[in-house]
Amino acid sequence: MEKLISVIVPCYNEEESVPLFYEEMKRITTTLGPYQWEYLFVDDGSKDRTLDILQELAEQDDRISYLSFSRNFGKESAVYAGLCNARGDYVVVMDADLQHPPAMLKDMIAVMEEGVYDSAAARRVSRKNEPPIRSFFARMFYKIINKISDADIVDGACDFRMMGRDMVQAIVEMGEYNRFSKGIFGWVGFRTKWLPYENVERVAGETKWSFWGLFRYSIDGIVNFSSMPLSIASWTGGFFTIVAFLMILWIILKKLLFGDPVAGWPSLACMIAFFGGIQLLCIGIMGQYIAKTYLEVKERPHYIIGKTNRSDVKRIG
Repeated sequence: MEKLISVIVPCYNEEESVPLFYEEMKRITTTLGPYQWEYLFVDDGSKDRTLDILQELAEQDDRISYLSFSRNFGKESAVYAGLCNARGDYVVVMDADLQHPPAMLKDMIAVMEEGVYDSAAARRVSRKNEPPIRSFFARMFYKIINKISDADIVDGACDFRMMGRDMVQAIVEMGEYNRFSKGIFGWVGFRTKWLPYENVERVAGETKWSFWGLFRYSIDGIVNFSSMPLSIASWTGGFFTIVAFLMILWIILKKLLFGDPVAGWPSLACMIAFFGGIQLLCIGIMGQYIAKTYLEVKERPHYIIGKTNRSDVKRIG
């Protein structure tokens, strides 16, 4: 029996990219042997004609399913919704802008059919056409998170990967609200073969990721997969407590032994401002973890589906 491959495609304002993606996928999949294909487009509350185009394509091709969120829940929720509702023996996550080359699916299928690996994942080996400062911070992020967390996140790793059913099920079982897919893919383990590829520009439209958006996303990844920032806050507090105690002793000794007057208010004001800043930084770090905990205990759904052409999906998940 032919194996079914599910292709999950998160979309947010991709009216220009979706038709091009679909045509390219049709061209590529006809050369990939005896497999059945399922396209699961997840419309993440787009404000353009993305949903209309998906509905038109679904009428032309019964392999296409779409899940349209009631509002914008974010790409992580879109990926999770796709994984929850994918029916394939193999499941692929791809972007609609063709920055994830469909031609790599041939190599991914070959890896999966070997039966040795549970996942075949793409890894960017170059960052051409990307701003230098963005590339620098991206490399630093991968170095930092791999040192302070248990998740195995390879430098240049992206969401483009093909997974077996066991790995998909393990990821779906991780129902945490604050999701960071790169970390989750690494945390669940399983055997992964990395396939290198060169950076590709968007085929149409504009990127939805700004520098600050990526920065916030990286902070979420660190907070979600490491308690090291809390430890740093504790160590910093302990260190400066010792420093303050030693400074008090020094002032007392100077007064008793040498009769030196206490230093004036400028130095005192600087010290108060410095220690106050350190305290606020540590409180802010703790606040990040408290906020994440607050969102988790609410147990709100990851997504709400407003429209779909499938009757077997869970609309709130």
